[in-house]
Amino acid sequence: MARMGLTAERVTLVGAELADEVGLEHVTMSAVARRLGVKDASLYAHVRNLDDLRGRIALLAADEKTVRIAEATAGRAGRDALVAYANAWRAYAHECPGRYTATQTPMEIDPELVARATGPRRAIELTYRMLRAYELDEPDLTDAVRLLRSTLHGFVSLEAAGGFAHARPAEATWARSLDALHTLLENWPAHPTEGDST
Repeated sequence: MARMGLTAERVTLVGAELADEVGLEHVTMSAVARRLGVKDASLYAHVRNLDDLRGRIALLAADEKTVRIAEATAGRAGRDALVAYANAWRAYAHECPGRYTATQTPMEIDPELVARATGPRRAIELTYRMLRAYELDEPDLTDAVRLLRSTLHGFVSLEAAGGFAHARPAEATWARSLDALHTLLENWPAHPTEGDST
């Protein structure tokens, strides 16, 4: 029988909080059970196993990050939207490092949970909508989405790992990187013509 007050949502939230404190890779069913003051076996009435729990954390985080980005970019376009989008992404990665890791880690997630989750789907829609201001068509739009994600994820991952040892403040590099990204998006390279060797 499920313990009174214990739900899949509560187990997931506690797992997410733990991930932010100790890192997603250190989240275990035993650690979550200890935090909740229950026996390990009590959790299995609500989540199937550790993979299921981590998948639920990823979906929770995707929802949270998407809400932040949506609020930050509302009513903005072009460079303003790009900067707001990027700053919301970076802030979430800083404030919720374990949850952020979950959003960037391939996982086996219950298809029914994925189907009910709005975060991942809305995140894609928000990203494409923000980039459409740059008037890119496919396949350039998909390439731009991949470039954006790679740039933002690469920066925040290196930052989190202490990878910026130079005296120049990371904040200054971040701002210049967004300027450069905006310039590139506005001047997206044309596809090489057939027979062009470049």
